[in-house]
Amino acid sequence: MLGVETSCDETAAAVVEDGRRILAQTVASQVTTHAQFGGVVPEVASRQHVRDITRVVERTLEDAGLTWDHLDGIAVTCGPGLLGALLVGISAAKGYALATGLPLVGVHHIAGHVAAAFLDADEATASTEGDPGPATAARPHGGLLEPPVLALVVSGGHTEILDVDEAFHFRRLGGTKDDAAGEAYDKVARMVGLSYPGGPKVDELAGQGDPQAFSFPRAMLEEGLDFSFSGLKSAVAGEVERQRRSGGLRVADVCASFQQAVVDVLVEKAARAMRETGRRTLVVAGGVAANRGLRAALAARAAADGFEVRFPPVRLCTDNAAMIAAAGCVLLARGRCDPLTLNAHAQLSLDAWQSGRV
Repeated sequence: MLGVETSCDETAAAVVEDGRRILAQTVASQVTTHAQFGGVVPEVASRQHVRDITRVVERTLEDAGLTWDHLDGIAVTCGPGLLGALLVGISAAKGYALATGLPLVGVHHIAGHVAAAFLDADEATASTEGDPGPATAARPHGGLLEPPVLALVVSGGHTEILDVDEAFHFRRLGGTKDDAAGEAYDKVARMVGLSYPGGPKVDELAGQGDPQAFSFPRAMLEEGLDFSFSGLKSAVAGEVERQRRSGGLRVADVCASFQQAVVDVLVEKAARAMRETGRRTLVVAGGVAANRGLRAALAARAAADGFEVRFPPVRLCTDNAAMIAAAGCVLLARGRCDPLTLNAHAQLSLDAWQSGRV
């Protein structure tokens, strides 16, 4: 399966075999381009995708030692994401499908993130252009993962708890009422003067600070499986302003206390969902799944509560095409094939995607 991913600021392609083995993948990063703006500029991202997409796909097939005749299908992110960016990937995938006669599979971005945990970590290396990103991390477990599982998806755009059954069907159990956790990380990074991308820098500084230095709120900690991070963000903003007025900003302590508040809520909600559903394996997916504080806290809670927690390798936590190809393999095997009228959807729910309303 060829996977294509252009939902935000990474132009990525990958070839995955049987939903498990990564034969090749290429990521053309735009981090350096967008750093000068302090965040992703949608129009700039779209134009860069147009420049890179054909070269990235061709390089991936070359690295895999394959031709189009070796492929069984083409998977592409159809949403959610930046509309212009999504359209570039979908247009390319549809063109390839039309030219080759291969089946086309539209993949929901969150389904891709969850599928990253099913990939063989030994095959997780990538050709990366632009910013090299974090090093590939070894998977902290042995053996290949099989559904059913519970998934905690934590990224810049999503914070959700999903039940994933044997048919790779998703049921949403809870989600954020306002800001996603990754979005809160980026906003706090800007508050304390950290450059883009700020989330990993907050995580790094948190390891140098005191997580008990400031008592930030843990919203909805004892309520259900939903999240809210807007109040936490406002509390951090107030503390940062107070410190600046008093003549100094304890950046590491702010980052550590903020991260502890986020991690406490994520861990408690995930553990609660495990108890309520009876699932035995928790998958943590999305960009924030690379966060060292979250990984350590969830590993400790899993050991205490007696469930298993799985993290994709660090490189596969952020946007990549291997996760899209992996999900595409599963979906094609279950009979999903989308028409060439497949379109991009900036706001796409899992329910709409699963029902074929795309």
